[in-house]
Amino acid sequence: QQHPVESGGGSVQTGGSLRLSCEAPGYTYEDKCMGWLRQAPGKEREGVATIYSPTGATYYADSVKGRFTISQDNAKNTVWLQMDSLEPEDSGIYSCAVRWCESATMAAGLSPGLWPRRPRGQGTQVTVSS
Repeated sequence: QQHPVESGGGSVQTGGSLRLSCEAPGYTYEDKCMGWLRQAPGKEREGVATIYSPTGATYYADSVKGRFTISQDNAKNTVWLQMDSLEPEDSGIYSCAVRWCESATMAAGLSPGLWPRRPRGQGTQVTVSS
C-alpha cells in the first residue's frame, strides 16, 4: 500500500507557525486513525498527534498540547497539522501514518510502536531556529 505523502515543512524562527499536510488516498477503510510522528536527529521517533477519523476526536503529546492542532477531511483521506508557537525542540522530520482503530480509545495511543514504520528520512522537514 502506498505510503501517505506529506508536505508543508520548512524553516521558521521560534514562535513561528507551519501547517503540514498529509494525503493518504489508499486508506479508504472507515475505522482508522491518522497521526503525526516526528523524529529529531539522534532521538527516537515520537508520536505528536492523532485523530480518530470516524468522529474527529483528537489526542496530543503533552509537549505540543495547546500549540498544535490536528484536523482532517475524512472524505479525502487528508489530515493537517497546524503548528503554532514553534520551538527549536519541535525540529525534526514529521511523518504521517495511518492505522486501523476501532474506537477513539485506540486512537489515543501515540506510542510509535503502534504505527507503521517508515523508512528513515521519509516525511517533511521542520526546522525551528532560535
